[in-house]
Amino acid sequence: MSVNKPLPHDAAELHVTGAARYVDDMPVPADCLHLAFGLSPVAHGVLKSVNLEAVRAAPGVIAVLTADDLPASNDVSPSAHDEPLLATDKVNYVGQPVFLVAATSHALARKAAQKAVYDIEELTPVLTIEDALAAKDEFEEPLLFSKGDAQSALETAPHRLSGSINIGGQEHFYLESHAALVMPQEDGDMLVHSSTQHPTEIQHKVAEAIGKPFHAVRVEIRRMGGGFGGKESQGNALACACAVVSLRLNRPAKMRYDRDDDMTITGKRHDFRIDYDVGFDADGKIQAIDFTQYCRGGWAQDLTLPVADRAMLHADNTYHLPHARIVSHRLRTNTVSNTAYRGFGGPQGIVGMERVIDHIAHHLKRDPLEIRQANYYAPTGQTTPYQMEVTDSVIAEITDALTKSSDYQNRRAKVDAFNAENTILKRGLALTPVKFGISFTLTFLNQAGALVHIYADGSIKLNHGGTEMGQGLFTKVAQVAATIFAQPLSAVKITATDTAKVPNTSATAASSGSDLNGMAVKDACETIKKRLIGFVAEKWNADPALIRFIDGNVETGKKTLTFAEVIAAAYENRISLSATGFYATPKIQWDRKEGKGRPFFYFAYGAAVTEVVIDTLTGENRILRTDIIHDVGKSLNPALDIGQIEGAYVQGAGWLTTEELVWDDKGKLWTHAPSTYKIPACSDRPEVFNVALFDQGENTEDTIYRSKAVGEPPFNLGISAFLALSDAVAACGDGSVYPDLQAPATGEQVLRAVLRQQGQEL
Repeated sequence: MSVNKPLPHDAAELHVTGAARYVDDMPVPADCLHLAFGLSPVAHGVLKSVNLEAVRAAPGVIAVLTADDLPASNDVSPSAHDEPLLATDKVNYVGQPVFLVAATSHALARKAAQKAVYDIEELTPVLTIEDALAAKDEFEEPLLFSKGDAQSALETAPHRLSGSINIGGQEHFYLESHAALVMPQEDGDMLVHSSTQHPTEIQHKVAEAIGKPFHAVRVEIRRMGGGFGGKESQGNALACACAVVSLRLNRPAKMRYDRDDDMTITGKRHDFRIDYDVGFDADGKIQAIDFTQYCRGGWAQDLTLPVADRAMLHADNTYHLPHARIVSHRLRTNTVSNTAYRGFGGPQGIVGMERVIDHIAHHLKRDPLEIRQANYYAPTGQTTPYQMEVTDSVIAEITDALTKSSDYQNRRAKVDAFNAENTILKRGLALTPVKFGISFTLTFLNQAGALVHIYADGSIKLNHGGTEMGQGLFTKVAQVAATIFAQPLSAVKITATDTAKVPNTSATAASSGSDLNGMAVKDACETIKKRLIGFVAEKWNADPALIRFIDGNVETGKKTLTFAEVIAAAYENRISLSATGFYATPKIQWDRKEGKGRPFFYFAYGAAVTEVVIDTLTGENRILRTDIIHDVGKSLNPALDIGQIEGAYVQGAGWLTTEELVWDDKGKLWTHAPSTYKIPACSDRPEVFNVALFDQGENTEDTIYRSKAVGEPPFNLGISAFLALSDAVAACGDGSVYPDLQAPATGEQVLRAVLRQQGQEL
């Protein structure tokens, strides 16, 4: 079998040699135009006029388009049709596209776009969560999930605490910025190459932008240089702009964002404020909780509603909450339209819950691990705040295994001893768990298609709706096909994702890529395999029940044939060697307004122990060691899965420690480049980094070879770094003051928290 083996990424050699081809690497015709947006310098205002004379006169400029020049729809929103491609009567954030320049080179287009003269009547921008609450500016009425009677249980609880945590946003910082290339075809059709996680959405938005049916637009994408959710909806503007110019001028058009433009124009992870009120007993067991989540969506809706929904759905994390009330506010502000990001709101909800556990432990003067274990879901029989029964909880077993493998108890004692002996440096240790729901919460998105061909020489080519962004999806899906036909992985090739081959696809998001597309490919392969078994049985007079595909051969019970021999004979006997496949996730049903149902097919679990050290004089800190055990079921590819876990942890820790987005009081983003926005570097990774897969893992649901999704769940393991910092800060005082660390816990935030322990202020 090819599955369950640690095989290399299909494009690994191309990546490390620089030979992998991305959209910006594709050769373009000599008459290709290069595009750039003219961007609003104002966060909120009435757009009276824009003087474009200098833009049109700039070197290399071929055309300048405003909203009035668009041929059809002026909308690039994935949801609410509230996001114009080009601004019309008002501007809503600094960096909003106002006009479009087409020039003979990328540099000339960008330079020309900066020559515009804007006449904008500035209005007071709504920038923060507090501004939006004061303005009562929300995308919809607050949503409520409720279980039991939280208020009554809070009032009768032996202990009660309240607090609040601010959780910052996060820039995706994919290595490849957004890019699109459109090649005009005959009859006004368009071929679109786009760096996108959602080819079908690009197809739909481009078709609407040029006033054509969907079949007039073909979208192809071989790979992205990273996505992390940032290329789920935010690539629409580039593809639509290129298509509009191609239609108007009948010339190829290409657009890519420079890093500054990408960070200024595109949305981030949603920043949150979470208020909590919790009641618990002397053992730290939670009796009731009341969460209020405030989600900053930005100027347009984009994916804010489902992101905020998923934050609510993960407000419990791994803990049984007998009485719970969760309220969510989805706020509109004059900032970039925040969008999908790895975890899709789940991490924000989990951080809120883990803060509560940390606060309870500090109040009771107990190890937070004890409080966590006291509140874990039982393996079966308990329900979430949204009434879904948890039937697959393995978090207790994972935690037990991790405490042993990481030597948690001994290290806890050593950290305490170190802190007692040192005044300048303090260490912290934290173990945090994760329970992450797997499925799109918009139920109809849980479907996938595939197309599989076997050629006359026995080589296999397949296509599916998933997109490759470095995570190894293509490799895993190829392993599925190779396993079914008992062929080496080298016999299988996956072609670029293409809406002309597999239609109506869902985004590669929600950690669903392998689950959905793997099952769709399996369905197509099984269809062909069934035909082959019937053919072999008839031609070689074999019992169908005895026919086996083993080690590259087909065994009939009487003789052994090579796979290539069988395929050649099948072709000569006019047996179809091509099939489509389809998969729809079973069992799920969800009513978001009622806050009840089964939005997830299953849960993925994991836990991490992180040890840190802080400098109490400066707030500087380091991650010293991280130990992780994560459940991926029966791993399709352990090497790829461990790589995903390692990267996810570092990205999660970066979100909560070093990555800080800073806007000024005019709504301008100041952290718009690597020089001002600090993603983790190699030196920021743990000095000791132990990652293991849960060796008892096997999905209880019928997923692809009993595997579990791995893309998003381990991102949440980075929360352990944040709470380890909180633990280190707590060691700076006498235990009477809760650290109240805010996220991201930058050096400045850590220093402020240390000074609070000492009765000072920064």
